[in-house]
Amino acid sequence: GDLLSSLLQSPSAAKLLNQPIPILDTDSEYICSLALECLAHLFSWIPLSTSITPSLLTTIFHFARFGCDTRARKMSSVNGSSHNSLLGQERGRLGVLAMACINELMSKNCVPMEFEEYLLRMFQQTFYLLQKITKENNAHTVKSRLEELDESYIEKFTDFLRLFVSVHLRRIESYSQFPVVEFLALLFKYTFHQPTHEGYFSCLDIWTLFLDYLTSKIKSRLADKEAVLNRYEDALVLLLTEVLNRIQFRYNQAQLEELDDETLDDDQQTEWQRYLRQSLEVVAKVMELLPTHAFSTLFPVLQDNLEVYLGLQQFVVTSGTGHRLNITAENDCRRLHCSLRDLSSLLQAVGRLAEYFTGDVFAARFNDALTVVERLVKVTLYGSQIKLYNIETAVPSVLKPDLIDVHAQSLAALQAYAHWLAQFYSEVHRQNPEQFISLVSTALEAITPLISSKVQEKLLLSACHLLVSLATTVRPVFLISIPAVQKVFNRITDTSAQRLPDKAQVLVCRALSNVLLLPWPNLPESEQQWAVRSTNHASLVSALTRDYRQLKATASLPQRKVQLEDTKVIIHQTLSVLEDIVESVSGESTKSRQICYQSLQESVQVSLALFPAFIHQSDVTDEMLSFFLTLFQGLRVQMGVPFTEQIIQTFLNMFTREQLAESILHEGSTGCRVVEKFLKILQVVVQEPGQVFKPFLPSVISLCMEQVYPIIAERSSPDVKAELFELLFRVLHHNWRYFFKSSVLASVQRGVAEEQMENEAQFSAIMQAFGQSFLQPDIHLFKQNLFYLETLNTKQKLYHK
Repeated sequence: GDLLSSLLQSPSAAKLLNQPIPILDTDSEYICSLALECLAHLFSWIPLSTSITPSLLTTIFHFARFGCDTRARKMSSVNGSSHNSLLGQERGRLGVLAMACINELMSKNCVPMEFEEYLLRMFQQTFYLLQKITKENNAHTVKSRLEELDESYIEKFTDFLRLFVSVHLRRIESYSQFPVVEFLALLFKYTFHQPTHEGYFSCLDIWTLFLDYLTSKIKSRLADKEAVLNRYEDALVLLLTEVLNRIQFRYNQAQLEELDDETLDDDQQTEWQRYLRQSLEVVAKVMELLPTHAFSTLFPVLQDNLEVYLGLQQFVVTSGTGHRLNITAENDCRRLHCSLRDLSSLLQAVGRLAEYFTGDVFAARFNDALTVVERLVKVTLYGSQIKLYNIETAVPSVLKPDLIDVHAQSLAALQAYAHWLAQFYSEVHRQNPEQFISLVSTALEAITPLISSKVQEKLLLSACHLLVSLATTVRPVFLISIPAVQKVFNRITDTSAQRLPDKAQVLVCRALSNVLLLPWPNLPESEQQWAVRSTNHASLVSALTRDYRQLKATASLPQRKVQLEDTKVIIHQTLSVLEDIVESVSGESTKSRQICYQSLQESVQVSLALFPAFIHQSDVTDEMLSFFLTLFQGLRVQMGVPFTEQIIQTFLNMFTREQLAESILHEGSTGCRVVEKFLKILQVVVQEPGQVFKPFLPSVISLCMEQVYPIIAERSSPDVKAELFELLFRVLHHNWRYFFKSSVLASVQRGVAEEQMENEAQFSAIMQAFGQSFLQPDIHLFKQNLFYLETLNTKQKLYHK
């Protein structure tokens, strides 16, 4: 009979489900485990149908209870014998196997109408299991109960909840019999009592899925938005508060101190960073649904920690060696450490929420955003003025990194509001811009003192990134006239000043170049002051490339080893800056690119003159070709045809068969990179429409087929192959008429069976190379080349030739 429905409807249901689990002998347990394994395998491929009966489901759920029965485990540990302990483990394993069966059923998205009733029953059973697992009594907290359960069982149960939310929630939510809000309350308990970090991460993923579901539901049913939000509002506010508490040392110190903040995982983040990032994603998704609630929950917490930070000024005393923070008691230092760590996390949270103040909601949420940005500007300026990053502390190994991190995070949080500042600028620039000008000017006052080689790199880079965002995203017209920016110009162009670390130097030069090159928003072309900006940009680039341009005179002379190393440093430092300047302007207006190329013209010619002298130094050639590739991709039109031809001809002359063999075979990965970049430049050239570069086709094909291909054909290494075949594909794809003069349409109309073919030997050689590549073990190359041939067939009927 339909045992499950009677269970759920009769008063004895709870009694029956609460009864002790029967004790099975060893043979029975063994048979049960085999049966469950067999069912899991069957469920993985058979569709949901009537052969999966209610009584079978009830039986499987009955076994699933074995996993969450702590009494059996307790008994085995009390009785102490290894036989009893083994019995407990076996019963736990039956629970794990039963959950595996249930999860196989759960993972099926295609549910026949007649099976929906079964699903509802399954979820009601699960609801019971979840209640059982998260039940508190005198003997057990939820966490201690979860700790007692088998890890595999918890893992399977979490998988079940994830499948329930991601696959079936939209079905079940409409059933009035299923208590969704109560289910979320149990999930909340289950999430925040997880005994392991991994378990907690998995539960946060489930909440992320639920929030995504809710967001898409609201977007598709805007009319019901209020009703939907009202139903879940309490749960969301509770979730937000608890997740925020979990990232704060004030509430969760013991657990947070267990997290590793040094070892990087595959995603290049530490366990602590992952914990924080996943938590902040949940906070951000709640913010999207309940912006006012989320802001009013987060901002006061941020304020509390900011007060502590801003209050540190009163404890700064001047000592013989500089400034010292006069907080020495161990307990005070520990409390300050926790408060600074929390402030750092909350600043990241505030930065993560920046996107919810821009766009359509800009006006509605303007005051909240303005409050945040004003606080951030104040905090960044405070940090730079009292130089907390250089202060002596009682526990320097702990407090100094904390102070540096808070300062860096305040700059990063302010950077996150760059798009909001840009929108603020466009809305108010005509009337009452004083408030905006004050914000930007103060932010720049906070940045300028940090642009120094004496400042720790973490803090220096945060300041540089903020400067780049102000110059690139906000682009205020008055930026160039602010004393703080002029100070940075002088600092960068002064040859006597100590150079910044490479990354910072590149970022600052990008910012200064963008201040001069990018069009100002909200202004017509006639008010862009291009003439003055062009002169200033030329002076900037001239100052940045002074040493580099002087290399041209000595390039052909033999150099001693020390001298050569110095030359390499100048080339590396200059080209990394120039390449970045070109890249940042490549998508901008023609005028910006014209000015950029005018400023760079002499340096480009110097690079071409230096190239032959360094052809045997693969590390230098690699950087030069990187620079030329960026030029070809971004400023091809501005360079003009004659000079472009000169560059290509120089490269073709330099890359002889011997030089290619030396690069590919003897110089390892750097040599291969050089050849790959050269082929990439040729890819850009052969794609160019019109007839300008067509004269180079024969020598490009000859280089590929007679010089590069014979060297790499027999090598098992994938180096260079992908780029070579992409170049051959581009040659065919963009220059089909080099091989087949008449169009496909013309040949069809004339009814000619064979199209007239030119340059047949080159075409055949290319096709043979493609054919040979399919005989090699490199599966990625096989896939890439098959895609290329399919594309040519679709467009040019290649297989009909």
